[in-house]
Amino acid sequence: MTTPLSTTKMPVLFLGHGSPMNAIEENEFVEGFRHIGKSIPKPEAILCISAHWETRGTFVTAMEKPKTIHDFGGFPKALYEVQYPAPGSPELAGEIKSLIKATNMELDYKWGLDHGAWSVIKHLYPDASVPVIEMSLDYYQTPQYHYDLMKELTPLRKKGVLIIGSGNMVHNLGLVAWDKFDSDNFAFDWALEASEKMKKYILNSDHDKLINYRRHGRAFELAIPTPEHFLPLLYALALKEENEDVQLFNDKAVAGSLTMTSVKIG
Repeated sequence: MTTPLSTTKMPVLFLGHGSPMNAIEENEFVEGFRHIGKSIPKPEAILCISAHWETRGTFVTAMEKPKTIHDFGGFPKALYEVQYPAPGSPELAGEIKSLIKATNMELDYKWGLDHGAWSVIKHLYPDASVPVIEMSLDYYQTPQYHYDLMKELTPLRKKGVLIIGSGNMVHNLGLVAWDKFDSDNFAFDWALEASEKMKKYILNSDHDKLINYRRHGRAFELAIPTPEHFLPLLYALALKEENEDVQLFNDKAVAGSLTMTSVKIG
């Protein structure tokens, strides 16, 4: 990663990525991603924490040319033909490894960019000109660990690095109302309850309540049956500094049990 010309602090994003089909469809969520991309400074590089790379231990991609990973099944051929040939950044990967003290960060040369990364980043930077690397989620660790780990990377914001958490706040594929997929902003009562509380905690900077999401009863249990789509939100929130603005966008539900709510910090 080259030394940035400007030390302007980059914002932080949490993007509700939803269906992989958002990579090739035109809809209001895609428009929301594009708008955000145009409203922020162009980064020197992107670090993405995706729901779709879970590992034992914590890894960061360090190859020059990360492959586009089609880590899903049952979708149209056109989706599997999408390539997002953004370069990697071995230099940034090495810098992240040096910044992280909480664990032994390992460099990865096999993964690439999964759809949690490329399906949304391609709308922010369609020409694939910005280097992109991914950091994995250690599924053996606690929410507090993930939050604290990301705080160590705060200095990257002043080095032109756009940090993106990609997941979904409410994400229960087992309870999707497939017959309501085309309904506008349809949410089950439990999904709406969890979503509203999450947004209140985000806007009030009440991060402890989000870190300890398992204490909030049945609605949260249904909204977060497994943690991988929720944890990228904690990675983004960990980087928020005092008095920074927080903006919600793409704030809608899909098919009863998913929310596309996204967050811009700074």
